[in-house]
Amino acid sequence: MAWSLCLIVLAASMHSSPLDVRTIIERSLEANKRDWSAAPLYSYCERDGPVGDSKTYEVTMILGSPYRRLVAINGEPLSAVEQSQEQRQINEAAKRRSAETPAEREARTAEYQRERKRDHILMNELTRAFDFRYEGQSRIDSHDVYVLKATPRSGYRPPNTEAEVLTGMGGTLWIDRNTFQWVKVEAHVLHPVFIAGFLARVEPGTRFELEKAPVEGGVWLPSHFAMRSRAKILFLFNRRSQENDTFFDYRKAPSQGFAPQTRVPRRHAVIFSARSVTNSP
Repeated sequence: MAWSLCLIVLAASMHSSPLDVRTIIERSLEANKRDWSAAPLYSYCERDGPVGDSKTYEVTMILGSPYRRLVAINGEPLSAVEQSQEQRQINEAAKRRSAETPAEREARTAEYQRERKRDHILMNELTRAFDFRYEGQSRIDSHDVYVLKATPRSGYRPPNTEAEVLTGMGGTLWIDRNTFQWVKVEAHVLHPVFIAGFLARVEPGTRFELEKAPVEGGVWLPSHFAMRSRAKILFLFNRRSQENDTFFDYRKAPSQGFAPQTRVPRRHAVIFSARSVTNSP
């Protein structure tokens, strides 16, 4: 899933609030680290695109990495024949993965683990990359929240390519007052950011929004992610992209990471990284 996109807008500051801002941030980081650790334990449904132009997938962990099975198009379940085809494909994928050698499995899961490691590194960068100002309290849905405004910290030096985008971003974070979970994050590029590893420059106009919701046992996971990006690749070609994803129907995955399922999800009611901004392959 998309965890790198939610790690952009956190840091520490010392402005006055009902709690010290540093305390709010540190507790929110602790909560999100628990969520990060728990995420691979869950299967879920993901709808990509707006209503009327979307595809819905059931995402299941199979022996160390996710598998996406198409279950609906524009909110309409697949036909019986299409469902049978998708089910056959996921059964074949599970069979192939079960027959892998340790080296083959390690190679298959390496990219997924690299993405998770990148997310973890970015999380550790948050208190160094931003300053936060307390903006007051508000309410989102049923959640009472602290509202914090993020600005880039002067003098911050990113340790790697992925963290470079942090230097030009700001935003707002809404943190649940009871659980210190992130209820909503909005971020945007304040000034162009050069990303050397991608020969790209991320431009103002790039924005994203992340919403999270409780799943069970104190775990919160993404419920909605939207992004509009603007980048100049090789400093010559403009690239724009949009993303609008909804996540729902989270459930604990079986202990072995896979169980064949034929059900169709209910009708519908994703740290933002340098890779996602530039759409690099």
